[in-house]
Amino acid sequence: MKKLRLDHELPISTSKWGWKYHHLGIPTKKKMKGETYLKKFKFYVSGFSSCPFGIEWMRFEKDSPVNKLIQSVPHIAFEASNIDYELSTNDFNVISQPESNFEGNYIRYKDWFCNIKFFHFCS
Repeated sequence: MKKLRLDHELPISTSKWGWKYHHLGIPTKKKMKGETYLKKFKFYVSGFSSCPFGIEWMRFEKDSPVNKLIQSVPHIAFEASNIDYELSTNDFNVISQPESNFEGNYIRYKDWFCNIKFFHFCS
């Protein structure tokens, strides 16, 4: 039987695996202040660069190529030093292939009780 996490304990993703929290992405249909359009993915983002808690609002166009689960369910994003290692040692279901949205950022989405987005920043 797996040990249950106590209220005062951090989740193993940060305490044992060493992941770093990056942001919480929340889909919305509402136009938000300060939106930036990501043409490749056909959606708008806002809040990421200004919110002290790392909240990213995402508003998708109807023909966005982004996975429908990502368009409709919030996701949490972590930075991991080796995405391939994380995939090989954990039982994740990949729902979107790696993409590069900005220079050096590689993203993979997972669904493991929730949407998880991994980042690896190249030096």
